[in-house]
Amino acid sequence: MNQRFRWPDERLIKAAQDGDVMSLTTVVMESQPHVRKFALSLCASPQDAEDAAQEALIILYRKIGSLRATGALASWMFRIVRNECLRQVRLLVSRGDEASADPEASAEPSAEEAVLHRLEAERIAAAVSALPRDQRQILIMRDVQGLPGRTVADALGLSNAAMKSRLHRARAALRHALAATEQAIDHPAEGGRRP
Repeated sequence: MNQRFRWPDERLIKAAQDGDVMSLTTVVMESQPHVRKFALSLCASPQDAEDAAQEALIILYRKIGSLRATGALASWMFRIVRNECLRQVRLLVSRGDEASADPEASAEPSAEEAVLHRLEAERIAAAVSALPRDQRQILIMRDVQGLPGRTVADALGLSNAAMKSRLHRARAALRHALAATEQAIDHPAEGGRRP
């Protein structure tokens, strides 16, 4: 029997917002399958997805009172999961930067350099998170986490050749996305001006 899960109805959400503990528990339980499915489609690995889903459900439990419209629960939860997955990618990118930093370099970057570095990391994290799940997963495992190719192939149930092919497509897609965003930054639209 294939059971189709539904989001909690507005009356239940309203009762949860008003402090009814049973309603709040039910809202969290009924939201869980949707939150997990979204996290699996967006995060780099099943473990990251589990972490993001758990964090989103905790935020739901603690902050349901801040939800303005009861009909907006799904979009609110998806935004929380998306932000959590992006945060995890940023952490991986910054850890990679720290690991590759020259231990001899003790000079602090200027405030401008720090802001530019953070913006670039966010741009890369957003581009990685926009990749299809299979490409995002292999790219993070291989290039961000630095796992050996054979380990990545085995973990994903792929042959080494298939893993290399998928990684090549992921890198190409990421390069294309980053080039497109860089071009948009360098040459913003004319904002509706006519020649």
